[in-house]
Amino acid sequence: MTDADFTLLPDLAVRTLGGAVVWANDESFAEKENLIRPEESTYSPATFGHKGQVYDGWETRRRRGELGDAPAADDCDTAIVRLGVPGVIRGVVVDTAWFKGNYPPEVSVEAIAVQGYPSPQELAELEGWTTIVERAKVSGDSRNSFPVDSGKRWTHVRLRMFPDGGIARLRVHGIAKPELRWLNSGSFDLAAIENGGLVADCSNRFFSHPQNVLMPGRARVMGDGWETARRRDRDNDWVTVRLAEEGVLTMAEIDTSYFLFNSPGAAALTGIRADGTEVELLARTAIQPDTRHRFALASAEPVVEVRLDAFPDGGLARLRLFGALTDAAVARLEAEQKDQLA
Repeated sequence: MTDADFTLLPDLAVRTLGGAVVWANDESFAEKENLIRPEESTYSPATFGHKGQVYDGWETRRRRGELGDAPAADDCDTAIVRLGVPGVIRGVVVDTAWFKGNYPPEVSVEAIAVQGYPSPQELAELEGWTTIVERAKVSGDSRNSFPVDSGKRWTHVRLRMFPDGGIARLRVHGIAKPELRWLNSGSFDLAAIENGGLVADCSNRFFSHPQNVLMPGRARVMGDGWETARRRDRDNDWVTVRLAEEGVLTMAEIDTSYFLFNSPGAAALTGIRADGTEVELLARTAIQPDTRHRFALASAEPVVEVRLDAFPDGGLARLRLFGALTDAAVARLEAEQKDQLA
């Protein structure tokens, strides 16, 4: 994956995945929680509240040095985000949409991995943060992208802006790496992003992002799922999911909720083994609009990926693939997590 491609990975900080902005030193003009809202930032001119123009982002007061002079070069405002699921971060987007005369000139991003559930104050006082985005200049009303070169697993990120200003959204793209004890406790959804699943590829992402089908919970509207363009040939659309690790699948859920007139007419599931060979999990089967379909899977073959074929095109709200890890997968995950802690 190239640096430019990291935004195709899930946003580990987004609110819908369970992310939270747990602390900020200042949010005088606009709330810190706006940073991780899933939708794009919006703006309505001349919309004033008691604290001034209302912004859909995080905005701090204007810093002042002694006797009202400009702030020192190292002065900054800070926000701490708990990732919705721990993971390896491949890139960060600092979006300053709509902040034109009040954006920060520079930002940096740090990360840390902690156990348990520390309080916001404990996080603010923690030492051991690692810089993953060095202090860098940003532009106003822009998506400022920064690739991250680190294979470590992180649980929190700390965004700093120098010296003050407004940021609309923070996107932290990467691959989820949940704790092994949760994955090794029985059957679970091996496709879910929160468990380490990932959309590896798809035929089309015209209307919405395919990673949506692996998000937690139920879709609330059609836009929460994955929808393709209308095909005008005789092929079909498909999406390939990389499982959390190798596993044996026993159940599948194909959910077309909210897709009333644009769901696929049929679907099939094909497992892909570690050696690249394929095994049929679910033969081509008719599916209905706006319906949660559940299917028992009879194959006992371990697989590492699953391809869902949608005939001929259309939209899906969610895809769930339930099963358990193989012994070899558990051993690999144990070794991986030891390496990440080293």
